[in-house]
Amino acid sequence: MTDRITQQLAFLSEADKLKSVIRGTQLHDGSRHENSGEHSWHIALYALTMAEHASRPVNVGRVIQMLLLHDIVEIDAGDAPIHGSPDPALQAAKEQAAADRIFGLLPADQRDAFRAIWEEFEAAETDDAIFAK
Repeated sequence: MTDRITQQLAFLSEADKLKSVIRGTQLHDGSRHENSGEHSWHIALYALTMAEHASRPVNVGRVIQMLLLHDIVEIDAGDAPIHGSPDPALQAAKEQAAADRIFGLLPADQRDAFRAIWEEFEAAETDDAIFAK
């Protein structure tokens, strides 16, 4: 059990680095750019608040899981702004490698579950992932 907790704490410690990833978007008041930790929290709160307006029924708990996990790869791959022009293939490769490394810090069952949620978000094919995007 201790090894499991150690792995989980290593993942959570690594996830804290999201607070150091500065994004291209500014805070609502324009005072500074947001970091990825703030972004993840804020969009999860958006989903919780706005789920009733989804065009199709969604599982808001699953959507929040996606939103909390989707940017974790930015720790290694950096932020790829929606209006930027990074090479999509290169960015995808960086994100896949980041997902391998970061989710790989977790115990195998959580690694696989979190990775599946991340991949579902990236594919944007389910109602939950479409709403999350």
